[in-house]
Amino acid sequence: MSLKVAVQMDPIERINIAADSTFRIMEEAQARGHRLFYYTPDRLALDEGRVRARGWPVEVRRVQGDHFTLGPEEERDLAGEDVVWLRQDPPFDMGYITTTHILERIHPNTLVVNDPFWVRNYPEKLLVLGFPELTPPTIVARDLATLRAFKDRHGDVILKPLYGNGGAGVFRLDPNDRNFTALWELFAGMNREPLIAQKFLPAVAKGDKRVILVDGEAVGAINRVPLAGETRSNMHAGGTPVKVGLTDRDREICAAIGPLLREKGQIFVGIDVIGDWLTEINVTSPTGLQELERFDGINATARIWEAIERRRG
Repeated sequence: MSLKVAVQMDPIERINIAADSTFRIMEEAQARGHRLFYYTPDRLALDEGRVRARGWPVEVRRVQGDHFTLGPEEERDLAGEDVVWLRQDPPFDMGYITTTHILERIHPNTLVVNDPFWVRNYPEKLLVLGFPELTPPTIVARDLATLRAFKDRHGDVILKPLYGNGGAGVFRLDPNDRNFTALWELFAGMNREPLIAQKFLPAVAKGDKRVILVDGEAVGAINRVPLAGETRSNMHAGGTPVKVGLTDRDREICAAIGPLLREKGQIFVGIDVIGDWLTEINVTSPTGLQELERFDGINATARIWEAIERRRG
């Protein structure tokens, strides 16, 4: 089987080929005989009812500094592709949301991964709230008094933007903190979105586990250990990926959420687990494929393509 695969992603020249999951997805696709077309989100258009993108046929290779070759620039009707990957990084802003509306018009005749309707309706920090028995105490609110009452109940909390990513704008506010109101004013001055606060989990000092699910099934995990004195464990914020196995609790969490993810077409998902608690379900542009393969020899990328090929077969 040879599929025509379009990849909507951030500029390919900027990626780190040793860690980038999109690069690994493209590399595996190419190895399986699929043909790649690459474009950035700003080159996507809904043109008189047709979903078009200006981009390039592309070949990738694992050579640092020389990791891709582009063919001649062309415009394609994406309805003619077999698969479109929705892989640009958040933030999950109106630009991102608009791409899901556009790509939804060709799905599922062209398979968009992950399903754009549910990517739009299941952003990372909101989908998780459908599983309160698995998550730490959490609130989504904009009102200062409501957020302060939550902090008074729990004492030590994490406050962060509802649609942020990569650990940006994440603050720990312990019982002695004096900056709560100032931070609220800062966020309120930037946009009109609510904030999300969660009870602080001391187990984060031992790491924030990224569990990878393929078509609703757990395939493996890596741990991300924060720098000394740092609350955030995201790799963008200096967290170190280390080898870790799946626990019984991890499998329990995945068994609870997996059927919904499979039903809604979320083929590649990364969840975040701190201690025994689920904190995020990442469906927009999850990462961790290369680290898992290095640590455990698990080729989760091949499993992703097997799931896609079953749908296209």
